[in-house]
Amino acid sequence: MSEGFHVHGAHDHAVEHGAHSGDKLGGQVAIFTAILASVGAIVSYQGGDTQNQAMLYKNEAVLKKTQASDQWSFYQAKSNKGHLMELASDMAPKSKHDYYKAQIEKYENDKKEIKAKAEALEAESEKANEESEHAMHPHHKLAQSMTLIQIAISLASITVLTRKKWLFAVAGVSAAGGLIMWGLALAA
Repeated sequence: MSEGFHVHGAHDHAVEHGAHSGDKLGGQVAIFTAILASVGAIVSYQGGDTQNQAMLYKNEAVLKKTQASDQWSFYQAKSNKGHLMELASDMAPKSKHDYYKAQIEKYENDKKEIKAKAEALEAESEKANEESEHAMHPHHKLAQSMTLIQIAISLASITVLTRKKWLFAVAGVSAAGGLIMWGLALAA
């Protein structure tokens, strides 16, 4: 996608001059390129928006994956503490067994809650990844649409310089292809 500003070249000045001089072909090309430039601005905006949406979803996926990783680390720490309580229970006098058994049970319950939270975060991460892929899907078609529109504008501008009407027809075909790609991107 081309973003930023547009620098007028010699062909742009030729189109403007042709439009102002009453040249019918020049006037048609001027209107054609103005319409395509407007459509191109919309396509460019939509392409940038799809990238931004995909990036936001991807960031959300990474955040949720990190939170899930933190939960799995917490799960592992609880598991280690539970194993230490089992070891302590084996080594402690019988009078302390009930205490250690209660601690082991507490850690097992904690692990269940932590595991459920970690799995939920992983599911959210996967969902955000899928949304990122879905948001990015139309971007490729929008980029192709913008490319075809830019080619059409260039060919139309060259038409005024060369006075070759067949170039204007090729520009029209390129513009039509760009519009079709834009439609396909919107339908996706």
